[in-house]
Amino acid sequence: MVIHIEELSKHYGSAEVLSNLNLDIKKGEFFGLLGPNGSGKTTLISIVTGIISSSHGKVSICGLPQNDKKNEYKCQIGLAPQFSALYSELTMRENLKFFGSMQGLKGKGLEEQIHFCSDVVQLVDFLDKPVGSFSGGMRQRANIAVSIMHKPNILFLDEPTVGVDPQSRNMIFECLREFNRQGMTIIYTTHYMEEAEQLCSRIGILDHGAIIAQGGVRELMKSHQCEDLGSVFLKLTGKALRD
Repeated sequence: MVIHIEELSKHYGSAEVLSNLNLDIKKGEFFGLLGPNGSGKTTLISIVTGIISSSHGKVSICGLPQNDKKNEYKCQIGLAPQFSALYSELTMRENLKFFGSMQGLKGKGLEEQIHFCSDVVQLVDFLDKPVGSFSGGMRQRANIAVSIMHKPNILFLDEPTVGVDPQSRNMIFECLREFNRQGMTIIYTTHYMEEAEQLCSRIGILDHGAIIAQGGVRELMKSHQCEDLGSVFLKLTGKALRD
């Protein structure tokens, strides 16, 4: 398994956000993580990517423990958060150069990755424009460009199409499908059911801090005797995905 999560819990005082969560994700999967608001999706991603610590449990990536002293664990990971992490006053080139340098890139290799990543998200012509002047869709594409600068094996995306225009949304889909075809493992959270159905090879439904169901879209529909994924979600959580 490229990601192994065992008995993972997270508490904030008396509030339990994740509860003894177990999850395995295989190499090359496009894994959709669905759940109602407050179910723990962002907390789970934040723990696995090392942004926050867990209260209990184990996480390993590519066989590396999360407490890996050589930092090889984090080198495996790219993260495109829900809200842009870029510096608005800097140009896209300056943002890519800064974040690439943070990952140890330099010289010719850094310049090549700046051009490659901006080309992948179709923003080469905007490299020298300040990110603050970008539309919401362009910012999200720039966010993705930053997340792949160091050529990660695993990419986490937390609701990357919220507030994004249809053209940028389609561009994001094309990019992600190509990354996945090339062998990248993708973990994708969304509130849009059609996105999960279009993109994901396997789905995990998270509710009250635990994975309550997982499998392929058709597998879930069949096992829960539903005609679509939205009905499966409603049956298991009692909520529509957009609630």
